[in-house]
Amino acid sequence: MWKNNLSLLTDLYEFTMAACYYRHKMFAPATFSLFIREYPPNRGYFVSAGLADVLDFLETFHFKQGDLDYLAQTGLFSDDFLHYLGKLRFTGDVFAIPEGRLFFKDEPILEITAPIIEAQLVETFVMNAINLQVMIATKAARCVHAAGGRAVVDFSLRRTQGIDAGLKVARASYIAGFIGTSNVLAGKHYGIPVFGTMAHSFVTSFKREIDAFRAFAEMFPENTVLLIDTYDTVIGAHKAAIVGKEMIEKGKRLKGVRIDSGNMAELSQEVKAVLEEAGLNDVMIFASGGLDEYKIERLLKEGAEIDAFGVGTKMGVSADAPYTDIAYKLVKYNGRPVLKLSTGKRTLVDEKQVFRIIENGKLKKDIIALRSEQLSGDPLLRPVMKGGKRIINDDLKDIRARFQEEFGNLAERYRRLNAPDTYPVEISSGLENLQNQVVFKVKEKELGES
Repeated sequence: MWKNNLSLLTDLYEFTMAACYYRHKMFAPATFSLFIREYPPNRGYFVSAGLADVLDFLETFHFKQGDLDYLAQTGLFSDDFLHYLGKLRFTGDVFAIPEGRLFFKDEPILEITAPIIEAQLVETFVMNAINLQVMIATKAARCVHAAGGRAVVDFSLRRTQGIDAGLKVARASYIAGFIGTSNVLAGKHYGIPVFGTMAHSFVTSFKREIDAFRAFAEMFPENTVLLIDTYDTVIGAHKAAIVGKEMIEKGKRLKGVRIDSGNMAELSQEVKAVLEEAGLNDVMIFASGGLDEYKIERLLKEGAEIDAFGVGTKMGVSADAPYTDIAYKLVKYNGRPVLKLSTGKRTLVDEKQVFRIIENGKLKKDIIALRSEQLSGDPLLRPVMKGGKRIINDDLKDIRARFQEEFGNLAERYRRLNAPDTYPVEISSGLENLQNQVVFKVKEKELGES
């Protein structure tokens, strides 16, 4: 099965370049830097996620005989190059921003240093894994922020773009503060809490709505959340109240009711009144159906009586910003700093570090520097792999706690959902000087300028 080895999950030009490197005996160390060039609309930060998958991939990177046979069938590659690939393993080093931390545009998310063929062949997987999970973790963080301390659950699985994406969405949203997921496989695989109640089909399969409610309450008396909008939300709330009082008589408690349609602000207020009149003040009102950070924010401004949110499609596909302008660029080869001068796509040379300045407990600014520089502040890029072996293995709950602490220290003007301020990111004097020197040399050598 292809899922057991993803080393061919790359673009063809990675192999054609690698073949040229091999022919010209280019095996020297190369450093590639992964970063995001621009913010998507209304974004002012990113959440680091996806590193664990990258490290798993790099640590097990190899080509099976079937992979080599397929490459041979293309007619593009020599036998000696394919023999070389058969023995190839990733032997490089990785510096990265740990998962759960915030970062900003132009800052390296990770840097890989390895013999150039190794570092080149892994490009596509690295970009794919980080792009998806950063994109989703950032979207999820915005939903959690909009919810203002209310619980948020991932309901996205059935509409994510594929099975693997569904799993990664559950993980990335949990990092960013969701309390759990409806995705049972993700719950098993990652140890994430799982949540779920019933569908409208369950209600309509019974002759009466209240019969469905009673059946569910009898089966799951410790976790009864009733979907009340199948026919009429307010009438459904009255029926849920009847079942709730019946549960009290049996020594149990109705945990909650769910609204999945209609004017949720107005309906939640009416449902709250019904529950309070029945003496069920502690019953949670859960909302789902087309939610994202913008709708959550609007509902709460309208006075919605909602205690928790199930957020699905729009988070799981990051509907308003479904990609990032992520790039993986060579910044150093064989000891020589290199760059691109392409319009709008210039790169920063050499191995780098990002220093975070904290003032009065709040994030003040970041400085992108050369890795060899020693500046004040917290260095974000940490060694995570040495000689092809991972040297960290962060627990998911620790990653989640890391995010919560750092996000709480980011000023509101950078977190707001619409038109956030731009967080200050500076370039160190050392990096700026080297950048200018390399630009001058490139222009002189390649463009005939002096």
